[in-house]
Amino acid sequence: MTGLIGSYRPGTTWLHRVPAGPKLGLVAAWSVAVIGTKGWRAALACLGVALALAAWARLDARRTLRSLRGLLVALAIVSAFQAWQRGWEVAVSVSGDLLALFVVGLVFTATTPVDRVLTAVERGLAPLRPVGVRPERVALAFSLVLSALPRLLDTAVETRDAARARGLDRSPRALLVPFAIRTVAGALETGDALHARGLGDD
Repeated sequence: MTGLIGSYRPGTTWLHRVPAGPKLGLVAAWSVAVIGTKGWRAALACLGVALALAAWARLDARRTLRSLRGLLVALAIVSAFQAWQRGWEVAVSVSGDLLALFVVGLVFTATTPVDRVLTAVERGLAPLRPVGVRPERVALAFSLVLSALPRLLDTAVETRDAARARGLDRSPRALLVPFAIRTVAGALETGDALHARGLGDD
C-alpha cells in the first residue's frame, strides 16, 4: 500500500534531471507557498498544481491512488474533525494543503534517489558545521522522515479499521486519540533505538 513512498523510479522527465539540491530547495519553497496561502480555493489550486507535477513525472495513476489510501484515511479523520469544529471551508483548506504537500513530496522521492538527497543535505549544511550544526544528523532526520511516512499511514488505516470494528468509525475521538497515541509511541521507540546506538549523545 505504501510502497510508492520514498521509492525512486528512474525516468527521463525534466523532474528527474533536476539535481537533488535545487530540487530540494524548490520543494521547500513550494511548502512555504502552500502554507502561506489561505482559503479553500487556494488549497484546491495548489492541489491541482501538485497533481499536474505528478502527471508530468509520469507517476502511475493507479499505483499512486493505491499508495494514497492510507493518507486519504488520515485526511478523512482530519477533515471530519475540522468540519465539526470549524466548518467545511477550513476542512477543505487543511486537507487540500496537506494533500498538495504530500503529492509534491511523492513526486520528489519518486524522481530523486535517496542517497543523492542525503548527500545534498550534508553538502548544503556543511558550511554551518563551525556553528554547531551537524549535517550528518540532519541527513539522518530526513531519512527517518522518509521511513516514518509509510508507518504513519499504516497506523491511520489500522486505527480506522479498529474503530470500524467497534462501530465507532464516525467518532472523531475514537479515530484521533488512538492514532495520536500510537504515533507518539512509535516516535518514542525510534528515539530510544537511536539513543541506544549512541546517536542521541553529544
